[in-house]
Amino acid sequence: TIAPRIRVPSPDPTRGCQYSECTYNTVMDPADAANFFGIVLIGGAIALTAMTASRATRPAIIDAAPKLAALVAIGATLGSLYFSERAGFVPCELCWYQRIAMYPLAVVLAIATVRDDRTISRYALPLAAAGLGIAGYHIQVQLFPEQASFCEAANPCSGRWVEAFGWMTIPQMAALSFALVIALLLIARMPTTAEES
Repeated sequence: TIAPRIRVPSPDPTRGCQYSECTYNTVMDPADAANFFGIVLIGGAIALTAMTASRATRPAIIDAAPKLAALVAIGATLGSLYFSERAGFVPCELCWYQRIAMYPLAVVLAIATVRDDRTISRYALPLAAAGLGIAGYHIQVQLFPEQASFCEAANPCSGRWVEAFGWMTIPQMAALSFALVIALLLIARMPTTAEES
């Protein structure tokens, strides 16, 4: 049997239910999951930068970029579902808007990968850019929680459910995911060394 998830309210409504105050029906503690997702995202960004900068590995990255973009979008989608469905974090309004941008990316980029459709960036870039803009706005709402917000008082957008490494919030992870998707889609449009000559 699966034990019910219990959310214990936080004494500070701008911080959400902190993992030390909550019990979860999960295999992995949400803080550990956030750290895992943070390592994958930061490591992916560093590896992508290094491999794109290297002339030797650039053609392989250009070729793999659409597949990697699909993996990032699918990973972000699964991560957000983990936090809401397994850890019990209730998504705020801005979280929902970010999901509206990310979830279709996971589907269309996966289909584009299967079909080897390298023109997908025309359709996926605007969606990823919108998601990045929403995530950026959400980050500043968390940084300056005293400002007026259209989010519900019972589920404020300034709430921080969990922080990877003690500083990286879920909207920051979403922003990095959108930025990686954008970078990979732009890299996929780069000419390979053979095409340049």
